[in-house]
Amino acid sequence: MKTRVTELLGIEAPIVQGAMARIADASLAGAVSEAGGLGIIACGGAPLSWIEEQVAKARSMTDKPLGANVMLMDPNAAEVAALLARLKVDVITTGAGSPANYLGMWKEAGIKVVPVVASSALAVRMERLGADAVVAEGTEAGGHIGELTTMALIPAVRDAVSIPVIAAGGIADGRGMAAAFALGAEGVQVGTRFLTVEECTIADAYKERVLAAKDADTIVTGRGSGHPVRCLKNKFARTVRKLEGDVAANGDELEAMYAGSLKRAVEGDVDNGTMMAGQSAALVHEGGTAADAIAAMVAEAEALGGMDLEALAARNAARGGAR
Repeated sequence: MKTRVTELLGIEAPIVQGAMARIADASLAGAVSEAGGLGIIACGGAPLSWIEEQVAKARSMTDKPLGANVMLMDPNAAEVAALLARLKVDVITTGAGSPANYLGMWKEAGIKVVPVVASSALAVRMERLGADAVVAEGTEAGGHIGELTTMALIPAVRDAVSIPVIAAGGIADGRGMAAAFALGAEGVQVGTRFLTVEECTIADAYKERVLAAKDADTIVTGRGSGHPVRCLKNKFARTVRKLEGDVAANGDELEAMYAGSLKRAVEGDVDNGTMMAGQSAALVHEGGTAADAIAAMVAEAEALGGMDLEALAARNAARGGAR
């Protein structure tokens, strides 16, 4: 399947693995890249030595394009940005801020830059800065989220920019992928589906909760603090939501609860940790390998009603920046 996204990133399937903090390591990213998608190592909050080690490990697993994510609110973002330029990863995705300070350095290193955006206005700004593509992420996604739904966001971004649009939020199978292309995307970013694959190193208890999830089993915490996060419902999330009813009175207690909550979940404490996952968890019913997930998604998308995804992608490329 060829689209502007596959050609830009040098990948076989227009599927980008989501950059899930403490989850998206070399084991997962290397497997996704080797399977034909774009694996992403999540660098947010990670030591520089760990990042360099993970990039080296992933490159030992595959000679195909590899990406990394920079969380721009990270106090060490400048150091991470410089390290990734030195390592010459193929693609950098960014979130939680503007990559303007680092874009020139990354471009000089031959790196493709793909910011994650939650509105068409931000997408336009990223295109003007020189971004190669954007990931437009709807509120259905797991982890840190915006307000707009994928259904509304993707066509709005497609009409606003000329660069390729990668859809994210609520996409876990071929149906979601085909819908994203119909809305104007030329690729998809997938996170929650990869939580349950064999190469994902989170605890089995976390994987089991994802596999058991139903459509109403996610919850958003952090709206009161201005940093909303979608995760699976559990004791921790319900307690946090209750305390967030009065952030002024419970701020210190909430900060203490937030600290290390994702780490606890990743290590298997599914009652007292933040199990980040999107609404698409209800669509994830199996594990398998990263290659299995990618192959199934592409096959289902292409089979849906004889839909020609390459033709849709070509149409989307032609109509970009229509406004």
